[in-house]
Amino acid sequence: MHFDSRHTILVALLFAGCGESPPPPDSAEPVPEPAPVVSTCGGEGRLEATLSGALSAKLDWPDAALRCESMRRPDNEGVRLRFTGDVGDERLVIIVAAPSLAASATGPGFDAVVTVTVEGSGRFFSTPNLGACWADVARNDPLGDASGDHVVAGTLSCVGPLGEVNGEGYVDLQEMRFSGIANWDNS
Repeated sequence: MHFDSRHTILVALLFAGCGESPPPPDSAEPVPEPAPVVSTCGGEGRLEATLSGALSAKLDWPDAALRCESMRRPDNEGVRLRFTGDVGDERLVIIVAAPSLAASATGPGFDAVVTVTVEGSGRFFSTPNLGACWADVARNDPLGDASGDHVVAGTLSCVGPLGEVNGEGYVDLQEMRFSGIANWDNS
């Protein structure tokens, strides 16, 4: 076999490439760690429900996929619980207003007005008044911090569908189970 200088150079380059790679240069800026997810639902938030009619979905929103808010009702009568979550490309908002629910109160049959909204669409579905929906509240405990927040959990039932406020459609809300935050200290 005969090797000329071209082959010698090629073999030398091949062997030179087999060594260890130099370490990557140190980055001047450390990569920041992602911010921890902060629950707006007390760490125990949940909303499960089945919607049919103009909106059709099986909702199963755990704490990490849910945004919870609350506010006092007009004249400080009870509270509104607001749940927000995504269904496909849409964001739904479900508001449960319970005028007779007080801090730490539990039990069956709290009258409720329920509104379902497709955020940004102008579509609202709601009960016309009290007596059409009620909440059975199994838990209403202080969260344990100075915020005045309570974890409120239970089920919600309605005797009929929620009518569309500016249209002819309706949404039937079934099998709703919820756990969210209520605050009777804010206004």
